[in-house]
Amino acid sequence: MKVVVIGCTHAGTAAVEQILEEHPGTQVTVYERDDNISFLSCGIALYLGHKVKHLEDMFYADPKDLEKLGAKVYMKHDVLKIDSKNKTIMCEDMKTHQIINDTYDKLIMTTGSTVAVPPIMGISDTRILMCKSYAQAEAIYETAKEYKNITIVGGGYIGVELAESYANTDHKVSLIQSRDQVLNNYLDKDMSQNVIELLKEHGVDVYLNERVTGFTRDDDDNILIETTKDDHKADLVIVCTGFVANTELLRGQVDMDRHGAIIINEYTQTSNPDIYAAGDACTVIFNPTGKHAYMPLATNAIRQGALAGTNVFGNIKKYMGTQATSAMELFGYTVASTGLTMHHALNSNINADTVTYHDYYRPKYMPTTDMLTVKLVYNKDNHLILGAQFFSKHEVAQSANTMSVCIQNKNTIDDLAYMDMLFQPNYDNPFNYLNLVAQKALAKEREVKAK
Repeated sequence: MKVVVIGCTHAGTAAVEQILEEHPGTQVTVYERDDNISFLSCGIALYLGHKVKHLEDMFYADPKDLEKLGAKVYMKHDVLKIDSKNKTIMCEDMKTHQIINDTYDKLIMTTGSTVAVPPIMGISDTRILMCKSYAQAEAIYETAKEYKNITIVGGGYIGVELAESYANTDHKVSLIQSRDQVLNNYLDKDMSQNVIELLKEHGVDVYLNERVTGFTRDDDDNILIETTKDDHKADLVIVCTGFVANTELLRGQVDMDRHGAIIINEYTQTSNPDIYAAGDACTVIFNPTGKHAYMPLATNAIRQGALAGTNVFGNIKKYMGTQATSAMELFGYTVASTGLTMHHALNSNINADTVTYHDYYRPKYMPTTDMLTVKLVYNKDNHLILGAQFFSKHEVAQSANTMSVCIQNKNTIDDLAYMDMLFQPNYDNPFNYLNLVAQKALAKEREVKAK
């Protein structure tokens, strides 16, 4: 069988490795229009902040690795057209401009996403940078040496992480966000406030409810950032306003959502049975709602890619869906989340409620301890756990993973309240804080019933 993989970052790399591990004799051809594969864009902030010494360490595979497994890998090759009816593709060698025609039995689309570039006047200025690829990461690192007054547009994960890295390397940093909070896909407004206060404590100017409307240069050659509220000046601007699925090649040939992301079934198969998709190019099944959603995360991409590599041989293993579990370290604190926020739960017409637990993670009699905040979101009708958010100097990222499993397995607050968890004073209290936040939710429900 001949399998063609188009695009080779996280999902594509995982798919190729899985195919050739399970079926070594398979004819696998990879077309990638960049000159590298498997770049971890989450490492850009780490490199900028000098936590990672070499940007090249953010690659966990290279084309030679895939070739050793038996794949034919064509770098700097841009696929121009896919004819799904006849199972053919047309491709251009970007160096020689030679046109190549190829065929496939099964196709795996792992074309990823591109930076969502807002249609703002002046955004093509050379001192306005995007943040995703290896080349963009190099530009961000090199320009940081020259420019000190940095403005970041967008308050998602990448924007907040870059703000920390710039602040930690003696830059003057501003963060402009069009919404009334940061990290709105992962945190509720009250939990987001902890992040905003932390940014401000470390010298980051945070501007909320300001939408950027234009970029110009002033008489002193500063970038003038025009917003719906005010004007701001900067030496350099980094735009972090999200991503869009790169799926133009299959438009009109497979089913897509309204944002252009490819819709896949539980086997990562598209509406065309011979085409599979994985990673940022496609939707995920978001378990808290049971609906398709677009969530471009490396964790989703790697899992979907591996499953696509298995399932091209006969839909063998189902995709379990996602809780969009994520975490970041920010100025010594851990911020983590999984599942639905309260805001998104209510927007999904779920009869949701929430409780917040704020206390020490382990006994006060220990030599040291740290406060933690846990926000639990649950369904009032059936007590199902819908989501959780964490903020602490203590490492709470693995607790987000635990809550992810609870959501995946459809556990309730009743389950979590007395779920077996270790007690040892070095690590927690007699009841773990996850038990305690669930017990607080049960107490709240009892009070409601008693009224």
